[in-house]
Amino acid sequence: MTVPAHLTAEHFARASRALVAKAIAEFSYEELLTPTPDPDDPTGHLLQPAPGVSYRFRATRHAYGSWRVDRHSLRRHPEDSIDLATFLADTRDALGLDGDTAGHLYRELCNTLLADTRLVATTPPVQTLADLDYAELEGHQSGHPWLVANKGRLGFSAHDTDLWAPEARRPVRLPWIAVHRDLAEYRGTGPLADPATLLAGQLDPAVLQRFRSELTSRSLNPADYHWLPVHPWHWDTTVLPLFAADIAAGRIVPLGEAGDTWLPQQSIRTFLNTSRPDRLSVKLPLRILNTLVWRGLPTERTQAAPAVTAWIQGLCEGDPFLRDHCRVVLLGEVASVTVRHAHLESVPGVPYQYRELLGAIWREPVATRLDTTERARTLACLLQTDGAGRSLAAHLISRSGMTAGEWVRRLLGATLPPLLHFLYRYGVVFSPHGENAIVLFDEHDVPTRLAVKDFVDDVNISAKPLPELDDLPEEVAGVLLREEPDYLCQFLHAGFFVGVLRYLAPLLEEQHGLPEREFWSLVRAEITDHQARFPELADRFTTFDLLTPWIDRLCLNRNRLLLDGYRDSPTRPHVAAHGRVRNPLAPPGRGE
Repeated sequence: MTVPAHLTAEHFARASRALVAKAIAEFSYEELLTPTPDPDDPTGHLLQPAPGVSYRFRATRHAYGSWRVDRHSLRRHPEDSIDLATFLADTRDALGLDGDTAGHLYRELCNTLLADTRLVATTPPVQTLADLDYAELEGHQSGHPWLVANKGRLGFSAHDTDLWAPEARRPVRLPWIAVHRDLAEYRGTGPLADPATLLAGQLDPAVLQRFRSELTSRSLNPADYHWLPVHPWHWDTTVLPLFAADIAAGRIVPLGEAGDTWLPQQSIRTFLNTSRPDRLSVKLPLRILNTLVWRGLPTERTQAAPAVTAWIQGLCEGDPFLRDHCRVVLLGEVASVTVRHAHLESVPGVPYQYRELLGAIWREPVATRLDTTERARTLACLLQTDGAGRSLAAHLISRSGMTAGEWVRRLLGATLPPLLHFLYRYGVVFSPHGENAIVLFDEHDVPTRLAVKDFVDDVNISAKPLPELDDLPEEVAGVLLREEPDYLCQFLHAGFFVGVLRYLAPLLEEQHGLPEREFWSLVRAEITDHQARFPELADRFTTFDLLTPWIDRLCLNRNRLLLDGYRDSPTRPHVAAHGRVRNPLAPPGRGE
């Protein structure tokens, strides 16, 4: 038995206090908890979740009605102790948790807390973070800022986490398998329509020969199989037991490890090639429950990924604004292999986790799309803080030599125009949350342009008929979700504005003196400037109205705690709304 070196009383207490502060803030934002002004402290707040129990703290209120809780100010009565277990016991009734949800939530939060403790112990100063490359920086991120149990990873043991979590920062090798074409289907775009072309680009000649020899030594014809990597944990826990009949019959054949090393990204099932950064990244199914869903690969969407990529990239290539002005980078999902489970996928009402068991998606790496002087960082990393509380965004502003307002204007000018143009011109919206949106920076750490990833899972299109969608390829139309205009706008609100900018604005006000009101006026100005550039799309600005006085409050934590719990379902959960919040993007006076 071993205990991780980072699991000390000091690190654990610091991580626990921070997680409790985050829970109070996010649960209060979603109106799961209701703090009141503290009568004994004109700048404080009081939370009384149970008889005889109170939490006092200082907090500031921000855009969308959100909370920012000062973790250092947290005090509990009667005992002045702040820890996660006590907080959950105190708030269970106030949160309305049933016993089943409370137990699983505690486990998911404990996993998150253990990961946070590692980050507390190992996160370097922002000066060091700023110089890390894209793959290395991923291992220092703190996870989804909105979800409290953001590193739950139900299914992983502590040892598994040490091996496979991004914060472990452990380069790994991936084994490959061959799956008979009776079970597996391959799709690819352009030259990758031929699977041999994909394999020649992703595997060294010696590895290709070794894998062929493994099949021929069993008197199997390599041409009868599709090859794909598999996550070692997933092979052991899921593929080996559930596909045992196919393995025994030689329809699935282990080939051994390829030579390259990989690092997991924050999404945990996507790996970046650190031996050959020019090679494609790969997304693999993992039957763990993490950030609200089982992390498999849905068969139909995986099959359609290359077709969706070809369509999205075709829109960009045919649009001078996106192609030449924005120079937006669309990291295509250019090849995929899907493997159906012959029995489970035919069972009516089977939980969706059993229809996402085996496959792979290959995605273009950002490293090959950078200009000579550019550096890539996820949008999420701008929220990263070091042990001294200094944010990476604030440090990058200082390094740029710009004022905070100038730098934010450049950030918005790099990221918003392509997202807005896809929405207004084509009725297409990405989910530009902190991991899907990648900011490219010049040599002075000034934002220059946007890269976007994760098309097949997170691209949605307008349910309102638009001529630009009339010729949608059949395969693409069959998998992309159609949403009404109001809800389509919510992908920008929830993913970008609420999911990232509502955290960035207070950080920059605190650390660079940029007033939050000015921050949001800059966001609004970027939207209205874009609209002025395309007056012919005036009707679309009304259809897809991002500047309404109020928007629905989408809730991620409420989904887990009260709506979906930990029950199995035949379909993936959908984010629900609870109430409405003021939209800081609304022009002054509109709707007052």
